[in-house]
Amino acid sequence: MELTGRRQFLGGLLAAGLIPKPTWADVGSPVFLSAAARPDGSYVLCGIDAQLQVRFQIPLPARGHAAAAHPTRPEAVAFARRPGTFAIVIDCITGQEKARLESPSGRHFYGHGTFSLDGSLLFTTENDYEAGRGRIGVWDAQNGYTRIDEWDSGGVGPHDIKRLPGSDTLVVANGGIDTHPDTGRTKLNIPTMAPNLAYIDNGAVAETAMLPQDMHKNSIRHLALSPLGSVAFGMQWQGDQTPQTLVGTHQQGHAISLMTAPEDQVRHLDSYIGSVAYSTDGDTVAVTSPRGGVVQIYDASSGLFMQDSALSDVSGIAPIGDGFVVTTGTGELRSITRDEGSFTNQIGVKWDNHLVAI
Repeated sequence: MELTGRRQFLGGLLAAGLIPKPTWADVGSPVFLSAAARPDGSYVLCGIDAQLQVRFQIPLPARGHAAAAHPTRPEAVAFARRPGTFAIVIDCITGQEKARLESPSGRHFYGHGTFSLDGSLLFTTENDYEAGRGRIGVWDAQNGYTRIDEWDSGGVGPHDIKRLPGSDTLVVANGGIDTHPDTGRTKLNIPTMAPNLAYIDNGAVAETAMLPQDMHKNSIRHLALSPLGSVAFGMQWQGDQTPQTLVGTHQQGHAISLMTAPEDQVRHLDSYIGSVAYSTDGDTVAVTSPRGGVVQIYDASSGLFMQDSALSDVSGIAPIGDGFVVTTGTGELRSITRDEGSFTNQIGVKWDNHLVAI
């Protein structure tokens, strides 16, 4: 059965009450979500299975950035590319929009969000651009995604947000860069920017971790979690010279650890990390640089550079098996394993920034 026909069939069963509690298995058991652009210029949200086959493509009204997958329901929140003011909740069985989140006046989204452990709440990173402060929006995912609260993000320019495994503790990548819609993407505070990782429990900032002062122009942007809750982060350098590093890790209660690589390898990243991922076993950390056209892998324990792979316009990355899956703006879905073997699938779309594990 074609995907569209299958979606209509399942939608009919759902409407008739014959699928009492639909799960991700009802849409082909995808393991990843990614936004993409089709050749005709339209935008879609795709579900991708473990064999790197696309299980569904659902239309989006505009270019997407990242998505948040509900932990149990086949439901995804697709975020517009920053500075977006809306996000769309999609029923992945019917392909229909279930709800639309609008950022409050004076705010915009940063393209990322995450669900609570039980799936009842959605958390979104936002910019309060008049105050020059980051906020976390809290939305009731049980009752139409109504906005019920907001919290301080613990810094400026919150971008990525994750929930630590087995808990409702949130970790936020506060990039430290102040922007305002009146000036587009112009960065207003580079000399004074102060990126951090902030941990939030029950709405309160419980801990922040800062970079060394000489690295304060390294904007912390994207996050990944190990099975044990260690945080890996990728950065985007706002200074002039080649940065010391663009990758680090952190555990609550400890200082930040920075990854090390030969200067040439750091230079290959072109001051920009697009995405970061821990391996399934937590032993390695991989990062992508679409500007540098490279994937790099580091040893998570020692922090030492291990290997790299050149790949044009690579950005999305997520763990699978004993390696990683990456996506590119040229349409590739590629597996990368530690022994350099790979499998590639090309389906005729341009993948956007992030590959989100379900």
